[in-house]
Amino acid sequence: MSVASRARVHAALGDETRLRAVDELWLGDRTPAELGGMLGIDSNLLSHHLDVLEDAGAVSRHVSAGDGRRRYVRVNADVVGDFLPGRRLNAGSVLFVCTHNSARSQFAEAVLRSSTGVGVESAGLHPASVVHPKAIRVAMEHGLDLSRAVPRSYEEVETTPDLVVSVCDRACEAPLPFMAERLHWSIPDPVETGRLDGFRRAFDDISRRVELLAAAIEQEDP
Repeated sequence: MSVASRARVHAALGDETRLRAVDELWLGDRTPAELGGMLGIDSNLLSHHLDVLEDAGAVSRHVSAGDGRRRYVRVNADVVGDFLPGRRLNAGSVLFVCTHNSARSQFAEAVLRSSTGVGVESAGLHPASVVHPKAIRVAMEHGLDLSRAVPRSYEEVETTPDLVVSVCDRACEAPLPFMAERLHWSIPDPVETGRLDGFRRAFDDISRRVELLAAAIEQEDP
C-alpha cells in the first residue's frame, strides 16, 4: 500500500465507532442492520461510517446471493491487518454449513481440521450427491484430500457444535437447527459457474478466514 493509502486507513480507523465496526466484522460478515444494532447507532450514521471505511478500502459491501434485498458488509483483512482485535472464542467444536456441502464448507472443514485440534464438521442445507470434482482438485493443490469426503445433511451432524459458520448466503438466511454461536462468511458459490478459478478464489478466501478463526479460537481445558 502507498503512504497515502495507509494514511486513509489510519484516518478511517481513528474513529472509535469505526474501529468497533472493524472489530465486529473481523471474524464474520454482517448485514448493516446487524452491525448498527451491535454498535448502537442508527442507519444514517452507520451509512456514513461505512462510506468512510469503504473509501479507505477497509470494508466492502455486496448483495446477498440468496435474498437480493439483503446486503453484507465484510472487512478487508489484508488492508486492516495491523489493527487485529484481540477477540477470543471458546469453541471446542465448529460446524461449517453451505447449500450443498460440495465445495465451500468442505474446504473450510478441511483447512480448519489441518490447522487446529478442535472438532470440526460440515453439512449442507440441500446436500449434493458428491463433492464437486473441481473442489477435490483445488483442495489437492493445497495438500488436502477430499476424495473420500461425502456431502451430509444437518441431520447427519454427529456432534453438537459450539460455533456454526455459514459460508453461503442461502444457508445463513435459512433456519439452522443448532443452538450455537454463529458467524457468517459471504462467499460466492463456485459451483454455479463451474470455473476452476472460481473454486480457487473460494478456497483462498476461506483459507484466509479460517486462519483468522483459528487464531481466535480458545480451546477449553479438558
